[in-house]
Amino acid sequence: MTNKITSAVDNVSDLNVSLQYFINIFFKSKIAIVSCIILTFIIFMALLAPIFSPQNPYDIKNLEIIDSFSRPGKISFNGNIIYLLGTDYQGRDILSLILFGIRISLMISLSSTCIALTIGLILGLISGYLEGWVKIILMRITNIQLAFPAILIALILLSLFGGGIDKLIIALVITQWTYYARSINTILTKKKKEYIEKAKSLNLSVLRIICFHILPNCISPLIIIATLQFFSAISLEAILSFLGLGVEITKPSLGLLTANSFQYFLSGYYWMSFYPGIVLLTIITSINLITYRLRNILNNCL
Repeated sequence: MTNKITSAVDNVSDLNVSLQYFINIFFKSKIAIVSCIILTFIIFMALLAPIFSPQNPYDIKNLEIIDSFSRPGKISFNGNIIYLLGTDYQGRDILSLILFGIRISLMISLSSTCIALTIGLILGLISGYLEGWVKIILMRITNIQLAFPAILIALILLSLFGGGIDKLIIALVITQWTYYARSINTILTKKKKEYIEKAKSLNLSVLRIICFHILPNCISPLIIIATLQFFSAISLEAILSFLGLGVEITKPSLGLLTANSFQYFLSGYYWMSFYPGIVLLTIITSINLITYRLRNILNNCL
């Protein structure tokens, strides 16, 4: 996954096609369309989890311990809920846990992507606009970090800082900002003589040059990279949570749900980890297919 994104980032820096043209090519693939439909449906259901969920799995008052380990399709003890996917060891509805778990994964991925985009954009503009030791230091740090897999860096950071949503977001931001910084720096380096020097010759301020001459040329690449990084963050969060270095156990994501319930799989309670695992596998597979399609388009546009 990391290699695919790194390749896409390298190519998107040279991309000179409009965003509309890029979208038209992307949706010519039936696999890409199906993957987007599946992801859109999952995200839609997760965003409206309080409406579609049979229960709030975090509300202790609504939980019945007698309903724990209920098989799929069983009616609750009080007869108010049909557990379509069964319940876990605490009597929580699996379907509700999945929908709320996706919400947590989306929140973490969106937050980390936005923060990483802001930091990477600022540092990329600084390194691309300025010359000398500032550019050299920032690009050396970027190149060194990109040489290591993102999952390895996140594992090291979370091993040092501990788990939790806030620490997980920080770890994802640190692994993501380099993609934006490198792409923006490459764009400015290759096109600097074309429009930045002309803007400087007009005695325009640095802020005006950045806002009206540089940023408009970076919008399309930033949107593409942000899309890749958003879906990549979902995969990383799931893997880290599965390893026990992600979110807290009181706010489980899909990875944590799968990991915590896996110990009951061989005891016959397969549904506790099977259904969250299927949803997680579906999301990651769709992500990989979309990323593969994006990379092919970027390669063909060069």
